Amino acid sequence: MSENATAHIVLKGRVQMVGFRWFAYQWAGDYDLSGWVKNNIDRTVEIEVEGKKSRIESFIKEMKIGPRFALVDNVDIKWSPFLNEYRSFEIHH
Repeated sequence: MSENATAHIVLKGRVQMVGFRWFAYQWAGDYDLSGWVKNNIDRTVEIEVEGKKSRIESFIKEMKIGPRFALVDNVDIKWSPFLNEYRSFEIHH
């Protein structure tokens, strides 16, 4: 049985204006994860996601690829214990 966890992810590169938030939203739904995604003013995309650790790891693999026109240069991941803070996955504006 897979343990639950939380991951805080910051993606750098060409990650804004390429549909990244919607891309993350769709994959979070596919992997049954909750949390949020947002664009930051420093042109990074920030994600906090929680759920089964194995599903988060699969989600992160997709985020490293990104949507069609994205170019992900760097992914910073910080793991923390599962707190069950979120009921759904949301796009923050």
